Amino acid sequence: MKMFFPTWYAVIASSILGLFSAPSIAGPIFADDKLDALEGVGITEHLDNQIPLDLTFFDDDGNEIVLGEYFDGEKPIIITLNYYKCPMLCSLTLNGLTAGLEEMDWTLGDEFEVITLSINPDEKPPLAKKNKEGYLGHYSREGAEKGWHFLTGAQDNITKLSDALGFGYVFDSKTGEFHHTASIMFITPDGRISKYMNDVQFKGQDLRFALIEASEGRIGTALDKFLLFNCFQYDPDSNSYTPVAWKLMRTGAVLMLVVLGGGLAVLGFTSSDRLRKSHNNSDGTTS
Repeated sequence: MKMFFPTWYAVIASSILGLFSAPSIAGPIFADDKLDALEGVGITEHLDNQIPLDLTFFDDDGNEIVLGEYFDGEKPIIITLNYYKCPMLCSLTLNGLTAGLEEMDWTLGDEFEVITLSINPDEKPPLAKKNKEGYLGHYSREGAEKGWHFLTGAQDNITKLSDALGFGYVFDSKTGEFHHTASIMFITPDGRISKYMNDVQFKGQDLRFALIEASEGRIGTALDKFLLFNCFQYDPDSNSYTPVAWKLMRTGAVLMLVVLGGGLAVLGFTSSDRLRKSHNNSDGTTS
């Protein structure tokens, strides 16, 4: 099912940018002009669709890589589409993601990986490296540099990946900025879209549950999976995993049946043992 999310993030970003940018030549910008500028901006969910893994990009060292090289069939991957000179929204998204990652016991690069791709084809590997060093400096976990990939690329491949992900954005030639929304995408180890989180703040527990789902059970403890599949459900309105009443009731009922069944089994065993002892005592008395 495809869903189109409101572009209020982009509207807020554009409004704030408008306060600080006053073109000296262009005439006044009317409300209709702002709406036209945001046409095509938003997220269209393509859940379970395969992303093109044959696309080529450049890593922060300037090496050409094929996207599929990051998909090993075991680890889920979070993809973010941003650009490195974004004045506000990209930083909020990546800062929120970094904060959420810090809350997790898992270490980036071990159980999962992150790919951040610039949607601006004019941005090059040195700028990607600078941003990578900045965010990993905040995350500050050994070995994480091998798990967070900051990429740049040509417009054609950027467009193909953004279209596959349903990430709609528009370049504003007047300001030189990109209008876009805030979102991170969870991708299965074989390259299918598992979940979208459309926000700028991400709880560690939500990231963990989404990664377990994207990994199709390959990562996470037995308790993680029990809580995810029996107690919690993702709520797109709150962009968070929340306890679900019917799941809790179902789990409670199952646990009650297990306890009741165990109790009856113990009771039956105890009664049988007593009858056996009573019978043995009775045989001993008559002999």
